[in-house]
Amino acid sequence: MGLTSHKVLALTVLVAVAAMAGTVWLWPRLSKRSWQAVLGRIGALLATQLAVLAALGLVANNYFAFYSSWDDLLGTGDNGPVVIQNKVDASGRLRVETIGHAEVQGGGALGRDPGKSGEIREVRIDGATTRLSTEGYVYLPPQYFQPEYAQTKFPVLIVSTGFPGIAKNLVTRLNYPGAALKLLQEGRMQPTVMVLVRPSPALPQDTECEDVPGGPQSETYFTKDVPSAVQATFRVSSDPQSWAFMGNSTGGYCALKLAMRHPEVFPTAVSLSGYYQAAEDPTTGDLFKGSAQRRNEADLMWRLKNLPQPKVAVLLAGTREGDGDYRRETEAFVAAAHSPMKVSYSMLETGGHNFETWSRLLPSSLEWISQHLAAPAAGRPV
Repeated sequence: MGLTSHKVLALTVLVAVAAMAGTVWLWPRLSKRSWQAVLGRIGALLATQLAVLAALGLVANNYFAFYSSWDDLLGTGDNGPVVIQNKVDASGRLRVETIGHAEVQGGGALGRDPGKSGEIREVRIDGATTRLSTEGYVYLPPQYFQPEYAQTKFPVLIVSTGFPGIAKNLVTRLNYPGAALKLLQEGRMQPTVMVLVRPSPALPQDTECEDVPGGPQSETYFTKDVPSAVQATFRVSSDPQSWAFMGNSTGGYCALKLAMRHPEVFPTAVSLSGYYQAAEDPTTGDLFKGSAQRRNEADLMWRLKNLPQPKVAVLLAGTREGDGDYRRETEAFVAAAHSPMKVSYSMLETGGHNFETWSRLLPSSLEWISQHLAAPAAGRPV
């Protein structure tokens, strides 16, 4: 049974309830002063607490979708070399491979007709340069399938979830396709192809979208391999002004960093509760291999103060209270930014580092980013 199986959750809850009931039932017998009774009490308490913690952990994981499988949780999956599927276009570029489909929910979706609701494809994106690979989703807006747009190439928004979240969160929990469809129907967003992914193509490591010396080249994967594969597969614009990156938490940090380091690829970015300095913990390992310079260059505040500021437009969205030091750090970032960099920010009064907060920020953030994306006029040949 899988980690996210309802049967596993029900069984774990049942074990926790049985452990608590058994402890209550046996406690009078364990109240003696003998060493056997003391060990019995310790064992009963430990078993009960472990069972309850396991049940709570599974509930939290099923809700937030941190880990999708036992291998994902334990890091015991196939960590061998990535096998690249040789699906290429006429120029030899690798193509995005479709491995499934999902139905658009919410946002006034009108059944399964892609010309009315758009289409969600589950995909695998292999990297020709980095040999990395990740699975995610691509949302094609309704206009992509309408005859009057047959010659139109669409702008692209790459969206990354946080770590260790899964790309499915962007469809089920934040519902980017449904939110985009609703804005399209209201005339508040232009039709945009959205690529929904995780922030690390080198699981179980959290690479923080960094090119790790002697390790995974995640920065190159997102700035070269992903755009190349998407352009080879879908009818999208090659104009950099039509490309943007957006994300929450780790994905927000990636969006800002990739825009600041590669404005020629992503001149527009949105960060939802993203931080400003690369995390360093057991999930990341040593990202910089002892290089203080590389560590500094991954610190976005350091970049603002010590390097020429890039010609990019970014939106910082979060909360004033409830998300640690986010407000203070964001205000410092805004204060340090100057032309040619353009910084906008959006602050809810309260809210945590969670899906509820990001769902509230999503519509206005998508509308903002759409205003900064260049795209051919609807229906005109490219």
